[in-house]
Amino acid sequence: MIKAAAFIFALLFVAQSVYSHYIFKVLLAGSKTSTAAVRQPQSVEPFHDITSSAATCNVNPSPASEVVTVAPGEKLGFKLSNNMYHQGPVSIYLGKAPGDVSKWDGSGKAWFKIAEWGIKSYHPVDFTSHNLNEFMTTVPENTPPGQYLARIEQIALHLGTGVPEIFVSCAQIKVTGKGTGNPAKVSIPGYIAANDPGVVANIYNGMTSYKVPGPAVWRG
Repeated sequence: MIKAAAFIFALLFVAQSVYSHYIFKVLLAGSKTSTAAVRQPQSVEPFHDITSSAATCNVNPSPASEVVTVAPGEKLGFKLSNNMYHQGPVSIYLGKAPGDVSKWDGSGKAWFKIAEWGIKSYHPVDFTSHNLNEFMTTVPENTPPGQYLARIEQIALHLGTGVPEIFVSCAQIKVTGKGTGNPAKVSIPGYIAANDPGVVANIYNGMTSYKVPGPAVWRG
């Protein structure tokens, strides 16, 4: 009887874990929404190594077929396929393509962060991203024109083991305007170390401070 109960509990735990996974599936840009502009991940399953090539735009995402135009100052964000049930920070980055964004793999020192959702409280730990299904910011006013990958990530910390679950999507956009900003740029992967305190944090062990991994947000 005890073994049967344990088995049922394990099945429920697995089902809940799978149900709680998600994809950043929809690009929100200005007044437009698009799934075609998103390089869609192959599944809702996360990856775990922030230093792997998957950190750029996930594991072998499908090609996108659209580039969405957005102006500086307009809204930019992503919508999830589910609510964000896992605790952990969320960040949005822009990476400027050297030419046609549809042919760019995101390599090189080209990325800068434009938004992040960090911690809200410590007792218990609760992130501002928790239970949301849309993450919206604006394109910084001084963003240079050109074609970009807009990239969103969550580093989910709910396992409490020092091994994160990482969810990432990229979408293809074209920024208009005459911006001349020059934000400091990072490479992805390479922007966060595997042992970064914000990646290996145990949210169940009396955490009293937390810094979202990666560079500072560029406000433009």
